[in-house]
Amino acid sequence: QVQLVESGGGLVQAGGSLTLSCSASESLRNSGAMGWFRQPPGQEREFVAAIRWNGGTTRYADSVKGRFTISRDKNTARLQLNSLKPEDTAVYYCSAGTGIILSSLTSASAYKYWGQGTQVTVSS
Repeated sequence: QVQLVESGGGLVQAGGSLTLSCSASESLRNSGAMGWFRQPPGQEREFVAAIRWNGGTTRYADSVKGRFTISRDKNTARLQLNSLKPEDTAVYYCSAGTGIILSSLTSASAYKYWGQGTQVTVSS
């Protein structure tokens, strides 16, 4: 059972930056992928970004392209959030899985393991 521990959330003003980290308790191996999803207040959980361990292929939601960057190092995935907007306010969840095909990287149902979530609040 892979455990995920997130850190880095907080309160920031619009235009500011945050870095979220997600550490896995064990290696995902080359077939692994990690993703970030978020759930704004009163809304459904939505895809933000994902990265495959083998080759580093990434995917981003249109709403964050050019502002957020996902990266990985050993058993940790990081999400750099720049140019934050109030609409980025949400609980951000880290997720991980193995054997996820490229076309499923944006789908929450493809990920087996989930973190507890970290709050990101962007004030206007």
